[in-house]
Amino acid sequence: MDKVARATEEIGRRLRNARSGAGRTLAEVAAKAGVSEGFLSKLERGQAAASIANLIQLADALGLGLHELFASDAAPAKTRLALHRADGKHAEVAATGYRWRHLGGGAPLDRMEVFHLVFPRRDGMKAMVSHPGQEHCYVLSGEVRFFVGDAEHRLGPGDGILIDSQQPHRAENAGRGQAHGLMTVARPAEASDAPDWWHLATSIRTKETGR
Repeated sequence: MDKVARATEEIGRRLRNARSGAGRTLAEVAAKAGVSEGFLSKLERGQAAASIANLIQLADALGLGLHELFASDAAPAKTRLALHRADGKHAEVAATGYRWRHLGGGAPLDRMEVFHLVFPRRDGMKAMVSHPGQEHCYVLSGEVRFFVGDAEHRLGPGDGILIDSQQPHRAENAGRGQAHGLMTVARPAEASDAPDWWHLATSIRTKETGR
């Protein structure tokens, strides 16, 4: 079994375990996520690969952060120290082209979380999302097009944008090669959930069915 197939199978297993653990039916989760029941069934069996928008919608429907579909270890209650080295590996979001590396934060009692995100050349996320807190995107290399509501902001190396994450927003690659960005997310002080760029209460969704 190749790397992509193994990742697809593992994502399916975690989706199935999360749904079963919550006592939810395939039909319930599929309806909330805006995908077909048959497509979700195939995902859970590792027989189909999901787009980034599908995964965001399914994670939201199950009350998960997207990183929970990939993380190998449970996070502690609060991060006391998180050290990362330059030679760290990036995880792949199967069949999407996105790669990302979790740099720190995201435990239940943390107020912030940091990711190194690699934007693919094509097939970027098309869903506009909205969630509590604030976030900052700093472009390390390449070009990123960052949409906030009806406005579009083109960012190059050294550029960054800080937003109230309640505003509908999304980001995509704007150049010819890969784009790398540092994404920092902070939750509001009154929030009870861990901050997580992938754990999204989606306000405007692209309804995808696995095409």
